[in-house]
Amino acid sequence: MYNGLLLVVALLFFSCWISCGEGSVTYDSKAILVNGQRKILISGSIHYPRSTPEMWPDLIQKAKEGGLDVIQTYVFWNGHEPEPGKYYFEDRYDLVKFIKLVQKAGLYVHLRIGPYACAEWNFGGFPVWLKYVPGISFRTNNGPFKAAMRKFTTKIVRMMKNEKLYETQGGPIILSQVENEYGPMEYEIGAPARAYTEWAAKMAVGLDTGVPWVMCKQDDAPDPVINTCNGFYCDYFSPNKAYKPKMWTEAWTGWFTEFGGPVPYRPAEDLAFSVAKFIQKGGSYINYYMFHGGTNFGRTAGGPFIATSYDYDAPLDEYGLLRQPKWGHLKDLHRAIKLCEPALVSGDSSVMPLGNYQEARVFKSRDGSCAAFLANYNQHSFAKVPFGNMHYNLPPWSISILPDCKNTVYNTARVRKDFLLFCNGFLTYHSTFLMKIGAQSAQMKMTTVGSDFSWQSYNEETAANDDHAFMTVGLVEQINITRDRTDYLWYTTDVEIDPSEGFMRGGSWPVLTVLSAGHALHVFINGQLSGTAYGSLENPRLTFSEGVYLKAGVNHIALLSIAVGLPNVGPHFETWNAGILGPVSLGGLNEGRRDLTWQKWYYKVGLKGESLSLHSLSGSSSVEWVEGLDVSERQPLTWYKTTFNAPDGDEPLALDMNTMSKGQIWINGHSVGRYWNQYKASGGCGACDYAGWFNEKKCLRNCGKASQRWYHVPRSWLYPTGNLLVIFEEWGGSPSGISLAKREVDTVCADIFEWQPTLVNWEMQSSGKVNKPLRPKAHLSCGSGQKISSIKFASFGTPGGVCGSFSQGGCHAFHSYDVFQRYCVGQQSCAVPITPEIFGGDPCPNVMKKLSVEAVCSK
Repeated sequence: MYNGLLLVVALLFFSCWISCGEGSVTYDSKAILVNGQRKILISGSIHYPRSTPEMWPDLIQKAKEGGLDVIQTYVFWNGHEPEPGKYYFEDRYDLVKFIKLVQKAGLYVHLRIGPYACAEWNFGGFPVWLKYVPGISFRTNNGPFKAAMRKFTTKIVRMMKNEKLYETQGGPIILSQVENEYGPMEYEIGAPARAYTEWAAKMAVGLDTGVPWVMCKQDDAPDPVINTCNGFYCDYFSPNKAYKPKMWTEAWTGWFTEFGGPVPYRPAEDLAFSVAKFIQKGGSYINYYMFHGGTNFGRTAGGPFIATSYDYDAPLDEYGLLRQPKWGHLKDLHRAIKLCEPALVSGDSSVMPLGNYQEARVFKSRDGSCAAFLANYNQHSFAKVPFGNMHYNLPPWSISILPDCKNTVYNTARVRKDFLLFCNGFLTYHSTFLMKIGAQSAQMKMTTVGSDFSWQSYNEETAANDDHAFMTVGLVEQINITRDRTDYLWYTTDVEIDPSEGFMRGGSWPVLTVLSAGHALHVFINGQLSGTAYGSLENPRLTFSEGVYLKAGVNHIALLSIAVGLPNVGPHFETWNAGILGPVSLGGLNEGRRDLTWQKWYYKVGLKGESLSLHSLSGSSSVEWVEGLDVSERQPLTWYKTTFNAPDGDEPLALDMNTMSKGQIWINGHSVGRYWNQYKASGGCGACDYAGWFNEKKCLRNCGKASQRWYHVPRSWLYPTGNLLVIFEEWGGSPSGISLAKREVDTVCADIFEWQPTLVNWEMQSSGKVNKPLRPKAHLSCGSGQKISSIKFASFGTPGGVCGSFSQGGCHAFHSYDVFQRYCVGQQSCAVPITPEIFGGDPCPNVMKKLSVEAVCSK
């Protein structure tokens, strides 16, 4: 009894502590309470620097339409404080503007201040100058680090307070986060890390934001901070105290793309299954990481080797367009969960076994609310299970949601091949049936809108032909020299070859061996490219070892070391190195192997073109460019420029860089980012079944192709005419193949049964507006400015296949095409009732029919 009294007192203390102010945000074991009301909160990550301010309103609105309550974002320290004490909160880093737009849309905000972000962001979000604070050691019980972290965190909190952005001030921020995924670090570092965790929690709480703080992937988060889960699945997770809610701060919608790796994707069915499984086991907050991934503009990608695209297979793709059917499938899931909310937040739950791999989770409240989740965990087999006075058919690896404990309004699995039969007056589901609410599917396309560019070129000088910035004996670490102001650092030395060397008389060329901490390396001998080496995300270190052509006398060896993003994760990643650390040697000489490591080396930071700002509107006129590509095409270390007019329309734009090798892109002085099309994706791509445990290696695309071919060009960066496009090419790609394309919907599909249960049916029946199920409708909708121009496929009957490859079955209504021609062609969107009458009669009585349709979208 005494322990119980202490628990009550503790709960009252924590509740009062975080609810002071005009509004209140508290929590208990069931949920977050906003102004005293428990809520099941659906959230999605949208990182403001990974899109442009012009994109923000549309992204936020689409998130809201998709059923989100909350927008979650990190705060990116290195973007806001590029130099100590010099702050930047403009353009893509206008945090206040972003939050106010979220508030205007009527959504909440979860602000993950950190300030460590990870996020596949350069240096994990830390500014590089932090590495050089005397005596610093990142993310542990270290005085200099804690002082810097406190200063920045305090600045952000004060900024939010000054703008009255916390819920307790009438603003949208209902949650904050300190640190990020620190649990694994704490396990590895030990006692100093545990002391740091206690300090970070106390520091955050002391800032008095009026809203709860969380620590994700932190099993022992100190009270009152809430510990939360990140991962592909989090149903197993429980908070470290019984009075804290069960929260999932990162439900991974896919995975990031790395240069040299295939593109991961996650089936919508499995993602929906993982979310429903979390909710049915008491989860009350779910955040999709990412809901819109966006683009790693400039040199913001970390890793190293993280691609410029941060699409993440999110419900909103890199360009901000709906990814269908994932967006629509999740939208329906969110509606189903919200219908269950009264029972979920106030009811008691019980578990009822329904078979070896099947169970029911039932929530009942005192006011009579009842919701049930029927799960089939079998990865291969369908199950027919009894529940209440009915039987329910559950596809493999799926959960059905019953907001009244009777009627199924949603199942997490999607349609594959299926048919149903009438038996004794009732619908009997064939064993291959998978239910789908009817979310539209879409096929996207990239349409070329500009390719006839008139190119000019400028050859970058090798360091051997330039005045060297400084000289020293031995090799230096790259980040210490460049301070990450550029990807490039030249290492140059001279080697004298005696005419009596054996290879001069026809023997094998000497072998130059260079060991580097990464990430890429170009070797120039006497001004000519001799070879290239590069690492990978899994092993950024590299070794170059090849024969090189040397002449008698003095030879200039110039090594261009290239960083491809700084590390963003790992214990004390501030100590990780980049660049050529050696040894460097020359083998195959008369003397054997000559060590070049400790001779005189000359160093130059960056490229001449960078120092001249050739990527900018003003700097590009500072040198004489060569017209045409006759001389420079496929030459290494070449700058290219052209101008173009903005294409008509408002569709998102991208550059097709498929004929280029490796380098960087600028539009009107804005850095699009790094490209690396020469680094082909290796791995195993193939068919992917949604059923079964998912991981980032399970479902892959682009094997044998460039990891990223298309590079997003924001419309807001363009002028109507005279836009400057500048490319720096390292290896020798062919700019004549570069084109500008618009991303748009190619075709849209619907695939739905004639008596398929839907949320609309359930909602209308439960409200008393109808007393029998309604026939569903097939909804088709093209992109903005498009209309349905033709019908590629239509069949009411027993069609097979999936969007993009439908096929006619044995049962087919011959007027299927005619109906969609009449209802849809020429329209931006249409809705067609699925009834036998509209298709000219029942083509196969006593068989449950479905409709499959694919429509072409055009301007």
